[in-house]
Amino acid sequence: MRGNLPEPMRSLLALPCLVLLSAAAPGTPRLALPLACTPGKDCFLQNHVDRDPGPGVRDFRCGAQTYEGHTGTDIRLTDHAARLRGVDVLAAAPGRVVRLRDGEPDVSVRDPAAPPIAGRECGNGVVIDHGGGWETQSCHLARGSIRVKVGQAVAAGQPIARVGLSGNTEYPHLHLTVRQGALTVDPFLPEGGAACSARADGVGLWTPAAAAALAYRSGGAVLNAGFADGPVDNARVEAGGPPRPGRNAPALVAYVRAINLKGGDRPVLTLTGPDGVVLARAEGAPLDRSKAQWLVYAGKRAPPGGWPAGLYQADYAVLRNGQTVLSRRFDLRL
Repeated sequence: MRGNLPEPMRSLLALPCLVLLSAAAPGTPRLALPLACTPGKDCFLQNHVDRDPGPGVRDFRCGAQTYEGHTGTDIRLTDHAARLRGVDVLAAAPGRVVRLRDGEPDVSVRDPAAPPIAGRECGNGVVIDHGGGWETQSCHLARGSIRVKVGQAVAAGQPIARVGLSGNTEYPHLHLTVRQGALTVDPFLPEGGAACSARADGVGLWTPAAAAALAYRSGGAVLNAGFADGPVDNARVEAGGPPRPGRNAPALVAYVRAINLKGGDRPVLTLTGPDGVVLARAEGAPLDRSKAQWLVYAGKRAPPGGWPAGLYQADYAVLRNGQTVLSRRFDLRL
């Protein structure tokens, strides 16, 4: 199948198997935020480039916010509902479109109906030449959403497509690869030499505004939080979350889905009633390994006569070596 693709599409698929690093040089592009979203609010940085040359994983800060052989920066949306509403993918720097592909379906690779993705892992994508051998490649774009053509000049921040679910992905996100010639470059730490640095500032190739927005979160991040009237799973969360419970709900359940937790972390979720009494608490064993995402919920069945009026509060914390590294408080008034 791959051999029958037109040349622009074959070239789009030519991703390096091994991540190599290139030193920044004069004329290096400065990368603006490549999504029309607010990181930490309605989008989150999920994965960095894997800088470990062996079978292990290592991001630019020597953490594990990546996976084996990953060649780009993944910025994910909060859920599939956000994807369906539409989020623009933006040109990260001025340049000219040199390759693109459209027509791949928006379907999770975990869906039994998903087509084979061998040779089409990027899904729908756009490659932009920024001059001096530099280019960016945007992957997993929504089918039919690409707004540019090969040969077209684009400005930094110009919408080029929308976030989709095409190619090798199970959640809606933009995968952005940066290359100089044939080498894949980590935009957070483009210099050659050290594989990672725990003190790296993460500015790299980014503009100051983009670097601040995409600042490294060593404690992970809360992706979704809310209340439900019963048990919660990832499918319900991805669909936009359960409907808001009322006073006659059969149960009251608080839930949180967090990303980039480390092995040994202990997520704790406590649900408190209007009178300050703890209604439910979820506190399991420390995580056995790092988790790209982790859903936890705590709840209680309704008392006779329904839920008393008042403010119900949920407190979420991630404990690491006895210290709180991530927390969120949210509430529901009934």
